[in-house]
Amino acid sequence: MSRKYFGTDGVRGRVGEHPLTVEFALKLASSAARVLAPKGGTVLVGKDTRISGYMFESALEAGFVASGVNVMLIGPLPTPGIAYLTKRFECDFGVVISASHNPYEDNGIKFFDRNGGKLSDEIEAQIEQYLDEPPVTRSSSELGRAARVDKSRVRYQEFVMSTVPGLDLSGFKLVIDCANGAGYKVGPRILADLGAEIVPVGSSPNGRNINLNCGSTSPGLLQLTVPGVQAQAGIALDGDGDRLVMVDHLGRTVDGDQLVYIIAKASKQAGTLKGPVVGTVMSNLGLEHALQKEGIEFKRAKVGDRYVMELLKETGGTLGGETSGHLLCLDYTTTGDALISALQVLAIMKATGSSLAELAAPMPKYPQVMENVRVAKKIDPFSSPQIVEAVKRAEARLADSGRIVLRPSGTEPVIRVMVEGSEEKLVREICRDLAAVVAAAAEQKVAVG
Repeated sequence: MSRKYFGTDGVRGRVGEHPLTVEFALKLASSAARVLAPKGGTVLVGKDTRISGYMFESALEAGFVASGVNVMLIGPLPTPGIAYLTKRFECDFGVVISASHNPYEDNGIKFFDRNGGKLSDEIEAQIEQYLDEPPVTRSSSELGRAARVDKSRVRYQEFVMSTVPGLDLSGFKLVIDCANGAGYKVGPRILADLGAEIVPVGSSPNGRNINLNCGSTSPGLLQLTVPGVQAQAGIALDGDGDRLVMVDHLGRTVDGDQLVYIIAKASKQAGTLKGPVVGTVMSNLGLEHALQKEGIEFKRAKVGDRYVMELLKETGGTLGGETSGHLLCLDYTTTGDALISALQVLAIMKATGSSLAELAAPMPKYPQVMENVRVAKKIDPFSSPQIVEAVKRAEARLADSGRIVLRPSGTEPVIRVMVEGSEEKLVREICRDLAAVVAAAAEQKVAVG
C-alpha cells in the first residue's frame, strides 16, 4: 500500500502549506483515531518548542476528542520521551508534533504505537485511506476528554537516569546545548540530578529559535563554550532530542560514528554487546575498520534510522546509528534517545577515567567527499554502463583503502556521489571525476528519453 503523506518520519513540511495546515491536522487526528483506537482509548501528545506547535496541538486535540479518544497533553518533551511514556501510561498510541532538526518554519506529526515503536508502512497507509472523509464527531456522551500532564515528564527523567544505575557525575563540568528545543527542561535537570555542574546553552526557546545556530546540526557555540569554561565535555541535542553530537574538552566534535564506536567497544569489553553493530551506507569507513580491530561485526543499512532499526531487529543487534548522531541503544529503549546515549558515553568516561578525546582517538575518520549531481529526472545510476565502468575504475584506484556510494535522493532529483578513502587529495579527485560522469550519463538518458 503506497503512502502519499507519510514519509520516513511521519508527515512533515512547511507550516501553512499543505499538508501542514490546521485542517489537515484535524483530519489526520480523526483518521488516526479510526485506525489506532476505533473503540475509543487514550493518546499521549507531546511537541517541541516551535510556535506552530500550539496550533497543531489544539487541532489534534479537537480531532481526537471528537473521535472519542482521551488526550493527555504533556507539552515540550523529547520524541523518545513520548515513545517511552506512551508505553508507560498504557496509551493506545502516542503523537509527537515536531520537525526534528529542521528550522522553525517547518513542523511535522509522527506517531508511536502502544509499545513506543514507529508505525508500520501498512498502518500509515490505512490512516491515509480515511483522510478524504470528513472528521468524525461523536455524540456528547461518547466524546473523549483532554488533560494536561506536564508534571509527568519527571517519569521520563527517572527512566533516562535508570539506564546508568549508580552513575555519579560529581566533579564533571558539562555544557549541554538543547537546540532551544524539546529537551530544554529535562536535559539539564537529568545531568544536574546526577551531580554534574552544568552550563546550559540553547535552552531559551522563543518559538522561533529552535535549531537556530545551535544544537547537533550547528555545534559551533558548543565548541567554543566547552574549552572556554574548561568543561570535560559538551552535549548537543537536536530540536526533538533524538540526535546526539558531543564535543571533547578541546572543542572538537565527536559525531555519531565515533559515539557508536565508543559505546560498542565498552559493551564488548563488558560482555554486554549483542549481535552486530549497524550503521548506514554513509557511516565512515573508519568506524568499520576500528570495530574490526575490536572483533566487532559491522553491517550497513540504507540511510534512515528506521532502516538501521530494521537491520538490528533482523540480526539480533542492539546498537546502531547514523553519522548525524541518531543512535539506537535498543537494550535500553525503543527509539533513538540523545540523552540516554549521552549518559552511556559519560558513564564510560567515569568508569575508565578517560577523556572523550581519548575514547574517540582509536577510530580514524577517513576523508569523505560528496557532490550532489542535479538531474532532470530521477534515474538509477547503476543502469548506465558508463557510470558502472567509471565506478569500477575508481574502486581500483582506491583499492582497500576507500569506498564509493552512489545514492539517488529520496526527496529531490539529485544523485549523491560520495567517495571516501585514506588520501584526501585522491578522494576529491575521484569524486569530481565520478560526478562529471554521472552528470553526462544523466543528460544522455534524458536526451534518449
